[in-house]
Amino acid sequence: MFITRILQNDRGGQIMLAVLALVLVLVPVLNLLVPAGSPLHMPTYLVTLLGKYLTYALLAVAVDLVWGYLGILSLGHGAFFALGGYAMGMYLMRQIGDRGVYGNPELPDFMVFLNWNELPWFWYGFDMFWFAMLMVLLVPGLLAFVFGWLAFRSRVTGVYLSIITQALTYALLLAFFRNEMGFGGNNGLTDFKDILGFSLQADGTRMTLFVLSGLALAGGYLLCRYIINSKLGRVVVAIRDAESRTRFVGYRVEHYKVWVFTVSAMLAGIAGALYVPQVGIINPGEFSPLNSIEIVIWVAIGGRATLYGAVLGAILVNYAKTVFTGLMPESWIFMLGALFVLVTLYLPQGLAGLVKNLKENRWLHKFSRRAQT
Repeated sequence: MFITRILQNDRGGQIMLAVLALVLVLVPVLNLLVPAGSPLHMPTYLVTLLGKYLTYALLAVAVDLVWGYLGILSLGHGAFFALGGYAMGMYLMRQIGDRGVYGNPELPDFMVFLNWNELPWFWYGFDMFWFAMLMVLLVPGLLAFVFGWLAFRSRVTGVYLSIITQALTYALLLAFFRNEMGFGGNNGLTDFKDILGFSLQADGTRMTLFVLSGLALAGGYLLCRYIINSKLGRVVVAIRDAESRTRFVGYRVEHYKVWVFTVSAMLAGIAGALYVPQVGIINPGEFSPLNSIEIVIWVAIGGRATLYGAVLGAILVNYAKTVFTGLMPESWIFMLGALFVLVTLYLPQGLAGLVKNLKENRWLHKFSRRAQT
């Protein structure tokens, strides 16, 4: 009943969640139950690839919440994604113990290689899963809260805010590249062994991570839809459309912005935490400003201010990236740029808007035919 009320008048979201539920049922059956020699068998590497797409989709939903409904073009959500990934990576590194190359039960291999004598204070607690998961939420959320509080109270908006978010991402990129920071430098964190005692190479673990990614996407979507449908969501949309007028009415605009921006950052952190154990590495490259720009392109292509369009855009663009980087690796970035320009010029509402317009035109055509008869 609660979910039905949230998804009321959201036909696209209903279809997306139904397809997601079907995928979450079929993929485990095709991977674990269908024999390996069968043409219907799905190999584990495809399960991992699909799981990665689902984490990207959750990240796109987080960006659509602030861009599509709040009107903030954030070019820094890649940083929140990476911070969540690093929190998970630190937990996975602590789980290696004495199975590392140097056999040190306390220090990760890169710290032994750099002649570190003791574990830095900010690594304490990451040997406990619950603490790591808490940091997955708190670190991106706290950064977003502090950044948003300073920026929104100063009434920084538009392109200036976008540039500041991009500068934040680039600053973190440079910081995490330094070996002195204690996060593995340019190599990052990798060579993970297990999670909660389960081998990350096992098919069952891979499948569990895939299912958790799907459930996180569904939960993140429903949370965002709940926020949008609430009174708070109506105020947020009013801020997007007429911020000065909303402030004049008496709403503390900066409070609403900070709250939604922080929730979006925490969703991005969850996506990063699910991404890392599936791909097996996290490094400073995830902070690259180009990654944050690419996330915006996913949302624009799928259709912003729809949520389900962001999911569609993230999955389609990353599938195309997987295909074309194998066929034409040097041309993909130009193809992505051209696609973004074409969508901006001819499909300003993205693929979701195109489908909606086609439905409306078909309905109008039927109505006109009936009127003529």
